[in-house]
Amino acid sequence: MKLDILAFGAHPDDVELGCSGTLAKEISLGKKVGIVDLTRGELGTRGSAEIRDTEAAKAAAILGVAVRENLRFRDGFFANDEKHQMEIIKMIRKYQPEIVLCNAVTDRHIDHGKGSKLVSDACFLSGLSKIETELDGQVQTHWRPKVVYHYIQWQNIEPDFVVDISGFMDKKMESVLAYGTQFYDPSSDEPVTPITSKNFLDSIQYRAQDLGRLVGVDFAEGFTTERYLAVSSLENLL
Repeated sequence: MKLDILAFGAHPDDVELGCSGTLAKEISLGKKVGIVDLTRGELGTRGSAEIRDTEAAKAAAILGVAVRENLRFRDGFFANDEKHQMEIIKMIRKYQPEIVLCNAVTDRHIDHGKGSKLVSDACFLSGLSKIETELDGQVQTHWRPKVVYHYIQWQNIEPDFVVDISGFMDKKMESVLAYGTQFYDPSSDEPVTPITSKNFLDSIQYRAQDLGRLVGVDFAEGFTTERYLAVSSLENLL
């Protein structure tokens, strides 16, 4: 299955928090979108890997993505090395996306920066024909996405561009809240973490609102890019 957009996250819920409004919008426009999670989030303070599997499947159904896979790398301990790069290369060649979205280049959680560089490096390597891979007994063809964009996570990184997600904020929040064990729940007796506060949950909305305010729309998501952005006409800009 060829995809238009493939979004990677170091953990289940990274994609939902970072770029699910954009994915929902692109899906509504007829684009084929997939998600690949690098780990099962098994080191998360709340819940379990099995619960996160269920939550991730629920979030994927809410967004309407065509496919979601989990590479089952070790949460907290995966590395940007040949072994892990090859597994991501297989995913890129399997789905041949034009656009790849991945973790923030730097962030509070060490897996986010690691995941960002790992996926970016694999996108480049995937285009080299002398790197040979097989999947399900079939030799794969080399493929390099046209662009790699990084969504913004915990840290308020200055975006290189924003996507208007007005009309899709409710869908974003619904997909985030599919992870019932991970976010604000006043009835929970599990340990408190930085992402379980009401302030964090509220920040998802007010960050998108503020980015939207700055460009004259209701809500937006921010991204950084590895190369210059280009438009065919000034009229393409909002």
